Amino acid sequence: MENAGYVVLSRQSGLIDEMRVVANNIANAATTGYRQEGLVFSEYVDAGEGRSSLSMAEANIRNTSRAQGALTETGGAFDLAIEGDGYFLIETPGGERLTRAGSFAPNAFGELVNADGHRVLDAGGAPIIVPPDSTGLRIAFDGTISNRDGTIGQVGVVVPGDPMGLVREDGVRFRADGGTEPAENIRLLQGFLEGSNVNPILQVARMVEIQRGYELGQSFLNAEDERIRQAVKVFVR
Repeated sequence: MENAGYVVLSRQSGLIDEMRVVANNIANAATTGYRQEGLVFSEYVDAGEGRSSLSMAEANIRNTSRAQGALTETGGAFDLAIEGDGYFLIETPGGERLTRAGSFAPNAFGELVNADGHRVLDAGGAPIIVPPDSTGLRIAFDGTISNRDGTIGQVGVVVPGDPMGLVREDGVRFRADGGTEPAENIRLLQGFLEGSNVNPILQVARMVEIQRGYELGQSFLNAEDERIRQAVKVFVR
């Protein structure tokens, strides 16, 4: 295969990866707390001794959209939505993780947990205990939880120390390898949930663009293959 073929194949491979990402975004357009994912294409030069260098494309950087998702009022006492840039801190078997999905409830031990049973952590990284006989429960904009007897705790909201180092582990859970910092200029809304921040129309449009780009690359490869076949036939004669 000649140089042009390698360059096109590198682009085709990136387009396939992006198609998977876009399809996953569309599939999660109705998932609570889902953050749209995208791919960043980068250029690298493949060079070796005794041969010409090739400038090739690679889709190896994933980024997460920080756009605000639509808020839906549920009226749930432990449903929380974040207005602003921040994540809830939860405890999992693999360590602390970040999420925007704020559908919480107390478990049998009074610990505030998410839908997967993972404990929600406070600003200091400790679990939040809700007394079973709590009445008049209120959660303030800063995450402070209180009942008629006083303050119970405060929901922790953090941001990753390195936003580009945020690693997606599933649709709504992330790992912050660069550590976390307390979030600023945010508000917690009790009785609301944040929906996915995916724009399905734009994602479908992007899917069409990817498909057309892939078909164009495939047409080039087919034409190049035919050119080489014809050249070989002429040489054999």
